[in-house]
Amino acid sequence: MTESTMSRGDSLEVTIDRMAHGGEGIGQAPDGRVVFVPRAFPGDVVKATAGRVKKSFIKAELESVLSPGALRVPSLCPAAAQGAGCCDFAELDPAAETGIKAEILSEQLRRTGVVTGEELNIEQHTLEPVRGWRTRVRWGVDKQGRAGTRQRRSNELVTGAACTQLAPGLAERLVGEGARRFTPGAEVIAVLDGEGNRHVVETRKAPRGRRVETIREVVEGSGKVHEHVDGRTFSFPATAFWQAHSHAPAAYTDLIAEWLGGREYQEHTAWDLYGGVGLFVPVLAHAVQGKVISVDYSPAATAGEQAGLADCDVEVKSAKVEQVAAQLPKPGAVVLDPPRTGAGEDVIRSVAAAAPQAVVHVGCDPATFARDLGYWNQHGYGIGKLALINAFPGTHHFETIALITPA
Repeated sequence: MTESTMSRGDSLEVTIDRMAHGGEGIGQAPDGRVVFVPRAFPGDVVKATAGRVKKSFIKAELESVLSPGALRVPSLCPAAAQGAGCCDFAELDPAAETGIKAEILSEQLRRTGVVTGEELNIEQHTLEPVRGWRTRVRWGVDKQGRAGTRQRRSNELVTGAACTQLAPGLAERLVGEGARRFTPGAEVIAVLDGEGNRHVVETRKAPRGRRVETIREVVEGSGKVHEHVDGRTFSFPATAFWQAHSHAPAAYTDLIAEWLGGREYQEHTAWDLYGGVGLFVPVLAHAVQGKVISVDYSPAATAGEQAGLADCDVEVKSAKVEQVAAQLPKPGAVVLDPPRTGAGEDVIRSVAAAAPQAVVHVGCDPATFARDLGYWNQHGYGIGKLALINAFPGTHHFETIALITPA
């Protein structure tokens, strides 16, 4: 089929040779155009249906797998098998997942010009377990009051099966046959905290790309979770942000402590930007041997004092980072863990202008992370170390952490 005749709805056969950011397999159409196919993996030969057809590329939907590649396995998630958007890597061999994500990250960094030609030394960390790792989840509720996971690229819900990302017991009696009913149109947040207690709360439906933190009803538990990291206890509402993987908080703090430790800092102040409930405050305080200023605009995260930080000299500012970063006292070290949209040039300019000796930048989206690294380069900083943490097994998501130092 030629470029001039190919149109939306046409079928084509594609051999997948690599992965793109977003979890799509990449192949080539018979006419030479690049084809993107979700739920297809390197080595697969697939039949796909053309959707968005452009001059240089085609966005397609998987129709069938004609010949499975060596990386394809039976689906590890019954919810995804029913169309849920939870586990787009449910049919990818878990042993290959972290390496594929490292290739995706490398490609993003090269495409944005952050690196040019030389080999990247990316530390790769896979967090175990790879199933049953998620300790907090947000579900939609349909018109019948059934909780479930949204279908891929849809607001429709899959309510008949729970995702296998979820920690054992988290979805019990909440999703699937015989589950309790909730307020139609609401969202349900369930958390299994560090003390083994389950908390289930209802909120209103969140606008796309936004978090809703106001609890309308506590359905089960107290609604206040308790998490333990490095001998410290953090307590906060179930709606506040906390890393989803059970082992992610300790993995991140260990790596940050390693990278920031052992330095002589000229300034004994540190910034914890997008700091949430203060997970990184202790390692920052220890690194600079001084005060930590933690900034986050989330009321759920910043409203209460954390007893686990009682021995730290910490000042919490409930504000947006971009509004206050330029006004803070000079830091020796900085950690910033922005949302998926990244930190952006204004924030990075403000941090760079304060001339910290070391920055740890955490990113959960490789595209915005690569863009932000480009801003660091423009403002006199470069990559000292780079690590990929596969903290979202079974999905195309991953976390990247970079040590940024003056160039």
